[in-house]
Amino acid sequence: MTKNHSYVLDANAFIQPHRRFYPFDICLGYWQALRWHHKPSRVLSIDRVREELERGEDELFEWVEINLPKTFFASSAELDVVSWYRKLVEWVNAEEQFLDRAKQEFATAADGWLVAYAKARNGTVVTFEEFDPNVHKRVPIPNLCQAFDVPYISLFEMLRRLGVRFTWKAKK
Repeated sequence: MTKNHSYVLDANAFIQPHRRFYPFDICLGYWQALRWHHKPSRVLSIDRVREELERGEDELFEWVEINLPKTFFASSAELDVVSWYRKLVEWVNAEEQFLDRAKQEFATAADGWLVAYAKARNGTVVTFEEFDPNVHKRVPIPNLCQAFDVPYISLFEMLRRLGVRFTWKAKK
Protein backbone atom coordinates (compact mmCIF):
# COMPACT_ATOMS: atom_id res chain seq x y z
CA MET A 1 0.00 0.00 0.00
CA THR A 2 1.38 3.39 -0.98
CA LYS A 3 1.71 6.25 1.48
CA ASN A 4 -1.13 8.19 -0.18
CA HIS A 5 -3.45 5.19 -0.36
CA SER A 6 -6.90 5.74 1.09
CA TYR A 7 -10.07 3.79 1.79
CA VAL A 8 -13.10 5.41 0.18
CA LEU A 9 -16.34 4.50 1.96
CA ASP A 10 -19.62 3.71 0.28
CA ALA A 11 -22.80 4.95 2.00
CA ASN A 12 -23.49 1.40 3.16
CA ALA A 13 -20.30 1.54 5.29
CA PHE A 14 -22.23 4.07 7.39
CA ILE A 15 -25.82 2.89 7.06
CA GLN A 16 -25.45 -0.85 7.67
CA PRO A 17 -23.17 -0.50 10.71
CA HIS A 18 -25.52 2.10 12.17
CA ARG A 19 -28.63 -0.03 11.65
CA ARG A 20 -27.23 -3.54 12.13
CA PHE A 21 -23.71 -4.02 13.50
CA TYR A 22 -22.39 -1.01 15.38
CA PRO A 23 -25.19 1.22 16.68
CA PHE A 24 -23.93 4.18 18.68
CA ASP A 25 -25.14 2.83 22.02
CA ILE A 26 -23.34 -0.52 21.61
CA CYS A 27 -20.17 0.11 19.62
CA LEU A 28 -19.11 3.73 19.62
CA GLY A 29 -15.59 2.45 18.92
CA TYR A 30 -16.41 1.85 15.25
CA TRP A 31 -17.40 5.46 14.77
CA GLN A 32 -14.39 6.71 16.70
CA ALA A 33 -12.15 4.53 14.50
CA LEU A 34 -13.54 6.15 11.35
CA ARG A 35 -12.74 9.59 12.70
CA TRP A 36 -9.30 8.53 13.98
CA HIS A 37 -8.22 6.90 10.71
CA HIS A 38 -9.35 9.90 8.72
CA LYS A 39 -6.69 12.06 10.37
CA PRO A 40 -3.92 10.74 8.15
CA SER A 41 -6.45 10.86 5.26
CA ARG A 42 -6.63 7.09 5.10
CA VAL A 43 -10.38 6.77 5.59
CA LEU A 44 -12.77 9.11 3.82
CA SER A 45 -15.76 9.32 1.57
CA ILE A 46 -17.11 11.76 -0.98
CA ASP A 47 -19.55 14.64 -0.95
CA ARG A 48 -22.20 12.66 -2.82
CA VAL A 49 -22.22 9.95 -0.15
CA ARG A 50 -22.66 12.68 2.45
CA GLU A 51 -25.67 13.92 0.48
CA GLU A 52 -27.16 10.41 0.55
CA LEU A 53 -26.65 10.27 4.32
CA GLU A 54 -28.20 13.72 4.70
CA ARG A 55 -31.38 12.57 2.96
CA GLY A 56 -31.81 10.04 5.79
CA GLU A 57 -32.36 12.91 8.26
CA ASP A 58 -31.74 10.61 11.21
CA GLU A 59 -29.41 9.98 14.12
CA LEU A 60 -26.69 8.79 11.74
CA PHE A 61 -26.56 12.03 9.78
CA GLU A 62 -26.73 14.00 13.00
CA TRP A 63 -23.63 12.09 14.21
CA VAL A 64 -21.87 12.71 10.88
CA GLU A 65 -22.64 16.44 11.09
CA ILE A 66 -21.34 16.78 14.64
CA ASN A 67 -18.39 14.37 14.64
CA LEU A 68 -16.79 14.18 11.21
CA PRO A 69 -14.73 17.04 9.85
CA LYS A 70 -15.78 18.50 6.50
CA THR A 71 -12.57 17.05 5.03
CA PHE A 72 -13.95 13.54 5.60
CA PHE A 73 -16.12 14.00 2.50
CA ALA A 74 -13.89 14.85 -0.45
CA SER A 75 -15.14 16.78 -3.45
CA SER A 76 -16.17 14.80 -6.50
CA ALA A 77 -15.96 17.95 -8.64
CA GLU A 78 -12.24 17.69 -9.43
CA LEU A 79 -11.54 17.41 -13.16
CA ASP A 80 -9.84 14.02 -13.01
CA VAL A 81 -12.74 12.57 -10.99
CA VAL A 82 -15.29 14.01 -13.43
CA SER A 83 -13.30 12.56 -16.33
CA TRP A 84 -13.33 9.07 -14.79
CA TYR A 85 -17.01 9.40 -13.97
CA ARG A 86 -17.79 10.12 -17.63
CA LYS A 87 -15.92 6.97 -18.62
CA LEU A 88 -17.89 4.96 -16.07
CA VAL A 89 -21.20 6.34 -17.39
CA GLU A 90 -20.18 5.50 -20.96
CA TRP A 91 -19.29 1.96 -19.92
CA VAL A 92 -22.56 1.44 -18.02
CA ASN A 93 -24.65 2.81 -20.90
CA ALA A 94 -22.85 0.57 -23.40
CA GLU A 95 -23.37 -2.58 -21.30
CA GLU A 96 -26.36 -4.50 -22.58
CA GLN A 97 -26.34 -6.52 -19.37
CA PHE A 98 -27.97 -3.69 -17.40
CA LEU A 99 -31.63 -2.78 -17.77
CA ASP A 100 -32.49 0.82 -18.69
CA ARG A 101 -33.84 1.52 -15.20
CA ALA A 102 -30.55 0.28 -13.70
CA LYS A 103 -28.69 2.72 -15.95
CA GLN A 104 -31.03 5.54 -14.95
CA GLU A 105 -30.62 4.75 -11.25
CA PHE A 106 -26.84 4.65 -11.70
CA ALA A 107 -26.90 8.15 -13.17
CA THR A 108 -28.52 9.55 -10.01
CA ALA A 109 -26.59 7.59 -7.34
CA ALA A 110 -23.26 8.29 -5.67
CA ASP A 111 -21.80 4.90 -6.63
CA GLY A 112 -20.21 5.92 -9.93
CA TRP A 113 -18.73 9.02 -8.36
CA LEU A 114 -17.28 6.92 -5.55
CA VAL A 115 -15.53 4.59 -8.00
CA ALA A 116 -14.38 7.53 -10.13
CA TYR A 117 -12.87 9.21 -7.05
CA ALA A 118 -11.08 6.00 -6.01
CA LYS A 119 -9.75 5.53 -9.56
CA ALA A 120 -8.50 9.12 -9.79
CA ARG A 121 -6.93 9.05 -6.31
CA ASN A 122 -5.56 5.48 -6.25
CA GLY A 123 -7.93 4.50 -3.47
CA THR A 124 -9.72 1.33 -2.45
CA VAL A 125 -13.51 1.34 -2.39
CA VAL A 126 -15.04 -0.01 0.81
CA THR A 127 -18.50 -1.50 0.32
CA PHE A 128 -20.74 -4.33 1.41
CA GLU A 129 -21.82 -4.88 -2.19
CA GLU A 130 -20.54 -7.96 -4.01
CA PHE A 131 -19.54 -8.63 -7.59
CA ASP A 132 -22.36 -10.16 -9.62
CA PRO A 133 -21.64 -11.05 -13.25
CA ASN A 134 -25.34 -11.82 -13.90
CA VAL A 135 -26.99 -8.75 -12.42
CA HIS A 136 -29.41 -6.78 -14.60
CA LYS A 137 -31.52 -4.62 -12.27
CA ARG A 138 -28.70 -2.53 -10.79
CA VAL A 139 -25.05 -1.67 -11.35
CA PRO A 140 -23.04 -3.02 -8.41
CA ILE A 141 -19.99 -1.09 -7.26
CA PRO A 142 -17.73 -4.18 -7.50
CA ASN A 143 -18.72 -4.65 -11.14
CA LEU A 144 -17.59 -1.08 -11.85
CA CYS A 145 -14.42 -1.63 -9.86
CA GLN A 146 -13.51 -4.76 -11.78
CA ALA A 147 -14.20 -3.11 -15.13
CA PHE A 148 -11.94 -0.16 -14.25
CA ASP A 149 -9.28 -1.96 -12.21
CA VAL A 150 -10.19 -0.26 -8.93
CA PRO A 151 -9.56 -2.30 -5.78
CA TYR A 152 -12.53 -2.87 -3.49
CA ILE A 153 -12.91 -4.59 -0.13
CA SER A 154 -15.51 -5.13 2.55
CA LEU A 155 -15.76 -2.91 5.59
CA PHE A 156 -14.55 -5.75 7.79
CA GLU A 157 -11.44 -6.20 5.65
CA MET A 158 -10.67 -2.48 5.94
CA LEU A 159 -10.98 -2.68 9.72
CA ARG A 160 -8.59 -5.66 9.75
CA ARG A 161 -6.05 -3.88 7.55
CA LEU A 162 -6.18 -0.80 9.77
CA GLY A 163 -5.73 -2.95 12.88
CA VAL A 164 -9.00 -1.79 14.44
CA ARG A 165 -10.09 -3.86 17.44
CA PHE A 166 -13.20 -3.44 19.51
CA THR A 167 -12.65 -4.63 23.04
CA TRP A 168 -15.13 -5.32 25.77
CA LYS A 169 -14.93 -3.87 29.23
CA ALA A 170 -16.98 -5.18 32.14
CA LYS A 171 -19.37 -2.73 33.73
CA LYS A 172 -18.40 -2.13 37.35
